[in-house]
Amino acid sequence: MPKQVQNDNLINKINASKLSVAPMMDWTDSNCRVFHRMMSRRALLYTEMVTAPAIVHGDRGRLLDFDAGEHPLALQIGGSDPAELRQATRIAADWGYDEINLNVGCPSDRVQSGCFGAVLMKTPDLVAECVSGMIAVSPVEVTVKCRIGVDDQQAADVLPDFLGKMRQAGIRRMTIHARKAWLQGLSPRENREVPPLDYPLVHAMKREFPDLHLSVNGGISDLEAARAHLTVMDGVMIGRAAYHQPWQVLGQADLLWDSPPPFEDARQVAQAMRPRIIAHLERGGRLHQFTRHMLGLFHGQPGARGWKRTLSEGSGGGIEVYDAALAQLAPVEA
Repeated sequence: MPKQVQNDNLINKINASKLSVAPMMDWTDSNCRVFHRMMSRRALLYTEMVTAPAIVHGDRGRLLDFDAGEHPLALQIGGSDPAELRQATRIAADWGYDEINLNVGCPSDRVQSGCFGAVLMKTPDLVAECVSGMIAVSPVEVTVKCRIGVDDQQAADVLPDFLGKMRQAGIRRMTIHARKAWLQGLSPRENREVPPLDYPLVHAMKREFPDLHLSVNGGISDLEAARAHLTVMDGVMIGRAAYHQPWQVLGQADLLWDSPPPFEDARQVAQAMRPRIIAHLERGGRLHQFTRHMLGLFHGQPGARGWKRTLSEGSGGGIEVYDAALAQLAPVEA
């Protein structure tokens, strides 16, 4: 069933976007977001991308339901048909998301064949038409996540033109992945690593568009780097590092807002997750559906290898496997 927004549970979205966790296909599902929210009360979380046709024609509950504790939470939509995106936005708004984001950055083959994602950098007027229609029907803010360009485009020319058209269409907040996307010749994974990062160009966009709230994404692996970008940018989005090393990124993230972290160490997070996992198992869920997102919780700490191995080998088991994984960690010093 659609969820009504509980205002007293929400944190101001603009403040939340100071640090956000990127939408990542097959990773940032609801279980992952519940885990991430355990470590940070402040960071803005994103869903995996959901296509507009799926929202309009598919199982909306399965696609859009989330745990009320995940706020502040943004839904990322993929699509390029203005009427369909407008309809999907109207539907999704009833679920109580804090933001609806249009994907103009994903370079996967699946996205290109559907004419959405990074390929839309080539058609900024169409994107402007799409977001204008989305804004018209959305009670919450509509945002855009894009690349600096694609293929042989000159990013220094394309990006400011794109941002200008988004601003004219009514967009006030954007996230820019500081790499071009090569739609031919590179895999999606290579597109996250091979094209060079151009942080100076993204920083220059903030100077050129001071009225826009701009976040930078791409290659940012820790909070120290995030703090450096925040001296120039309004926000920072972290992707793979937040997933693979969640405690290092999210465990101390709330300090960016001068707020104390919810937990003192990763072990406390793991203990706090235990009742959630038990409830999930009692509803018929599988252990792996939660623990696959938690393998990196103790990254770099004594016992991390045993934690990961035990969870991976016992992925079909119950809470006893989780407890056995916890037992692999080094004892807490008195």
